[in-house]
Amino acid sequence: MTRNEGTEKLVLLLSGPNLDLLGTREPEVYGTDTLADHVERARVAAEKRGYGLEHVQSNHEGDLIEAIHGARGRCAAIVINAAAFTHYAWGIHDALAAYDGPVIELHISNPYTREAWRHETVVAPVATGSVCGFKGLGYEIAVDGVIRLLEEGAGE
Repeated sequence: MTRNEGTEKLVLLLSGPNLDLLGTREPEVYGTDTLADHVERARVAAEKRGYGLEHVQSNHEGDLIEAIHGARGRCAAIVINAAAFTHYAWGIHDALAAYDGPVIELHISNPYTREAWRHETVVAPVATGSVCGFKGLGYEIAVDGVIRLLEEGAGE
């Protein structure tokens, strides 16, 4: 089977720890939109291109790993905002490395303009690309971008 053959036209959107607090958590950094607002923006972007969107948010690393495992052979692509897990969750890294499809790393803020510990990412080495610093617009950019990669065969 070739990459993504037999998968649904479905993008898995993963949201890591504390993203369930968006809208009230550090609005000067993350804005006032809620996670539901961002997910809806991503859903609209996916539907415009004929794809579905499945969303999983968890404050627990293992839940996200299980979602990645469950996407294998089922979802065409993954967009992941691993939040703080970005910087140390090697289990997420390994799960993404075993996923056979394009992966986009997503951040609302630009981690490279923030504290030094945020500059390290364990997700980027196994991601097809990264989107950061575009606030809520990043969700639309990431979903649109990963679907374009799928349609153009460039995510392989």
